[in-house]
Amino acid sequence: MVVGPIDSNYGSDQHGLIWGYRFSPGRPVEAITTDTYVAAMAAPITGREKDFFWLHLSLANSASENWMKQSLNLPTAFFDSLRTEESSTRLELDDDMLVAVVHDVLFESSFETSAVGSSCVCIGSNLLLSARLRPLRSMDKLREVVRAGHVFTSPVELLAHLLREQANVLSEILRRSTTRVDQIEDRLLANRSSTTRAELGALRRSLVRLQRLLAPEPAAFFRLLNRPLHWISQDDLQELQQAAEEFSASLNDSISLVERVKLIQEELGALNNETTSRTLYVLTIVTVLALPINLVTGLFGMNVGGIPLSDSEHGFRVVVGSLVLLTAVLGWLALGRKRN
Repeated sequence: MVVGPIDSNYGSDQHGLIWGYRFSPGRPVEAITTDTYVAAMAAPITGREKDFFWLHLSLANSASENWMKQSLNLPTAFFDSLRTEESSTRLELDDDMLVAVVHDVLFESSFETSAVGSSCVCIGSNLLLSARLRPLRSMDKLREVVRAGHVFTSPVELLAHLLREQANVLSEILRRSTTRVDQIEDRLLANRSSTTRAELGALRRSLVRLQRLLAPEPAAFFRLLNRPLHWISQDDLQELQQAAEEFSASLNDSISLVERVKLIQEELGALNNETTSRTLYVLTIVTVLALPINLVTGLFGMNVGGIPLSDSEHGFRVVVGSLVLLTAVLGWLALGRKRN
């Protein structure tokens, strides 16, 4: 189990550190502060050369970037990534270190796919540094695994586990979205759908946005596997490959779900068009049937001389009978022939 003081909230210290851990072979995980890390780097303990660290900082704290520049030897690409706006996931090599921008669902969201944030990550042979503006769900799940005493042997193994946690979060989103789509489809097949195309469109847009942000991630890690850094072991490469494959499988499932939502949208659109056509047909029939009545009413309502049957005792009956007969003929022409 983890020993040492643990900050249970999501705030940060004066240097922007949210949490920090020291991993030592054969020892429990140790919670550390920024001062502890600086001291460990200045005077490493003999026999603990294989130790590595995980520092997680908050970019909402303005002091975090200054502390990283002063206390850590990080590549320029990492600091450039801190100021980039939300974009696709990327992974690049710089100064014998890995610099990555990964995306994830926000911690406080109720698995809404539109609530996405990013985290900047820098990985060296003995350090995994992550910095984010807002809490992310996968990062917090990885922290729970560390606090539970899971044994990690390298920063790359931590990164692989983070990738698995991202895949798990994405799978949970897909399960909930699939349940919603199943309910919509069942109502649609039962002809009692109260779902609008706007609702399906919002779900589809959210899934597509999530795919756009996360889809480059497995490909970036696969490129890393083809040209690994010298300090990454074969075991770590295998762990990273398995995690990337699991994440890629989750993305493929999301693509299939988007296609399914698209088909339901098309079916719902076809049903709406059919309903509209049926309504217009009924209105057309009613207009045709009422045409003789309206025409005769207009003609006989004119105050001019020479109106036929005005002096006839049976004029009203003749006009009404003629209208009924004409309406019946028109009704037969409109409805009877359609059935035949």
